[in-house]
Amino acid sequence: MVVNGRPMKRMKRRVTADLYDFLAFPGAGDFAAGPFRTSVKSFLTKHALLPPPASLLPHLLTWQIWFRVGETVFDGGESSPAAVCLDVVEEDVARSRSVYCDQCRVVGWSGNPVCTKRYHFIIKADGNSIGGYYKSCTSCGDVLHLSDSRCKSCNKLMTADDTEDWVYNQLEDTTHLLHGVVHANGYGHLLRVNGREGGSRILSGCHIMDFWDRLCKILGVRKVSVMDVSKKHGLEFRLLHAITQGHPWYGEWGYEFGAGSFALTLDAYKTAIETLSTLPLSIFVSQGRKPRTHLQDLISYYQSLSERELVNARDLFCFLMSLIHDARKSSTMVNDVTSKKRGQSCTPGILCAWTRNDIERVEEAMFRVLRAVTGSNWVSWRALRGAVCKVAPPELLDCCLKELGGKLTPYGVLVQVRCNPDSGAVEYRLDPGSLPSDGVAAGCNDFSFSNCRSEQYLLQDLGFLYEAILNPQSMWMYGPQATRDLAISSAAKLLDCKQFVKDYKPEKMLSITNPFGVNLSCLVELMELSEEEGDAKPPPELIVLSPNAAISDLKYEASRAFQEVYLMFKRFKAEELVGYAGVDESTQLKLLLGSTETVEVRGRCLGKNGVVSRFRMERGLERWTVDCSCGAKDDDGERMLACDGCGVWQHTRCAEIPDSAAVPARFICWRRCGSSATGQMLLTPGSTRLLHCKDETPAMAVSVVGGAGSVPPGFVKSLTPPPPSSVR
Repeated sequence: MVVNGRPMKRMKRRVTADLYDFLAFPGAGDFAAGPFRTSVKSFLTKHALLPPPASLLPHLLTWQIWFRVGETVFDGGESSPAAVCLDVVEEDVARSRSVYCDQCRVVGWSGNPVCTKRYHFIIKADGNSIGGYYKSCTSCGDVLHLSDSRCKSCNKLMTADDTEDWVYNQLEDTTHLLHGVVHANGYGHLLRVNGREGGSRILSGCHIMDFWDRLCKILGVRKVSVMDVSKKHGLEFRLLHAITQGHPWYGEWGYEFGAGSFALTLDAYKTAIETLSTLPLSIFVSQGRKPRTHLQDLISYYQSLSERELVNARDLFCFLMSLIHDARKSSTMVNDVTSKKRGQSCTPGILCAWTRNDIERVEEAMFRVLRAVTGSNWVSWRALRGAVCKVAPPELLDCCLKELGGKLTPYGVLVQVRCNPDSGAVEYRLDPGSLPSDGVAAGCNDFSFSNCRSEQYLLQDLGFLYEAILNPQSMWMYGPQATRDLAISSAAKLLDCKQFVKDYKPEKMLSITNPFGVNLSCLVELMELSEEEGDAKPPPELIVLSPNAAISDLKYEASRAFQEVYLMFKRFKAEELVGYAGVDESTQLKLLLGSTETVEVRGRCLGKNGVVSRFRMERGLERWTVDCSCGAKDDDGERMLACDGCGVWQHTRCAEIPDSAAVPARFICWRRCGSSATGQMLLTPGSTRLLHCKDETPAMAVSVVGGAGSVPPGFVKSLTPPPPSSVR
């Protein structure tokens, strides 16, 4: 096809060449020039496009930024850059179907006032844009434009509610490669990262996380939380990665412990990692004269493969993960030189550096060592490798050892290899034999390293070891009992720590981009508020002023900043600078404050009309009390129930109600109401008081009738999307 005299392929390459590179945007030298509330507007104005039909839903504006992603799509033998679209949905919270934020509630930010805007950053799995404004007819399923008022196929009238439903369904889609949301105050949540295991054809989880991290920096984002419930190879990745790396997968980008369920603290999290990571392998291998188990054989096998001694659980799982990484890299690399050599099971990048003479020289040295062994004695992998350690580099030795089994020596003797049934170690020996017509020793190559080191076998071993050593639900029995109990407790604590947070500290970047200006962190205090309204404590806002700014300028900018960010401050006016009453308003701030970086202004919200109360907290209007035996004092996203006597909430698990068990129709706690009723849990018809987890569906919620407690709106009818999916 030809467009304007140019082939379509060339036109596509020409168009995509003008796009930003997803893998490098924004540049490493780009920094936020101000707080998030202003930086996001400048960013969208500079880089994004607003499709024409945006006026259909003014409270859900969808901006588009298109990116190219290397030379990855092939069409007719010619490569052209793949393209993906970043949608930025600017949501007007006051008109939203979900005013309150469940993520803020469970990560500990429920005391923040409700913001005016939420910005959703979305990359769809198909690479297209939400702003394309095409949807399916709810009657016949035909594709139509959002601006169409009637379906051309079935003549069904399309209402504004149908259009809005479609957009909200896009926001709740669980298949997005990326979905992050940032409130106008700069506090955000990473809801979803789906790499190749999540359906991405061109972007890995690391690519997406790198992009998200760069984006947050240039936008001046303050803090981002992520609920890590991702799985890798079907295993809880936060547990596996904590053992191997000492932090979650998101920790590679600076995310740290944010909040633990069941009142777990940072110290408890670190202690659990250390306890489980340093669990000695000797307690599994040394079982006296009992028959050897598959677990013992597997541990001994990998200990024999490793160049360094594997002492504890961290050593074992780190080594196994490295083998999986190498096997995957080996299976995906294409190397013509390697394919012509016999070492096909080794990493191509290693063997291509050696000649045939190098390989034969190492093999000859190994043959001589095996020939020197008397009788039919076996030589372990470690011993044989150590005997020829000075002959060649370690990489070449490992590759030759993996292919040694079944080879015919110059002396007419075959090399046999086996896995020792007692120790699990890999062993070699020379054994006379005859060659069949095909030139391969029969029965001598049953034990193949290419099979043992394939990704499929390694993943099977990883799953088995995870279940036997790390999973608290299936951990093997071993002694002493106190050690096992501590390991189970530590593993359970790591699984209960799901909330992780990164603090971007944008104020430090402002000192670089605006070194001569006045950059202040401004707190606010409201006058004449009721006790309930006084609970609202917004975090400080960053105020950027000129070098010669005065007190009056600070009051004006502070008023405008809080008005712009929070709904309850829409009519806020700063009236005085706390601690400097009576100082002339024309006084320059640099002279007055010196090196002070934090200030507080006092003011009032003019013409209060209930808006202040409705939007005072992300937790909603209702007040409730959490007082669990584990020490939790606030909602942490875990399943809870309230006492029918005092209305106080606590975890079902702490009340000895398993997560898989039904919730009692009536529950009386023993801590507060024990004098009148001792731990009643009556499974009789009636009302239930269940605070559902965010990943439970509204259909599972039950109504509440009577009693002392009340269920906060939004807890049962939560519109929060499910937590992040697979991370790679």
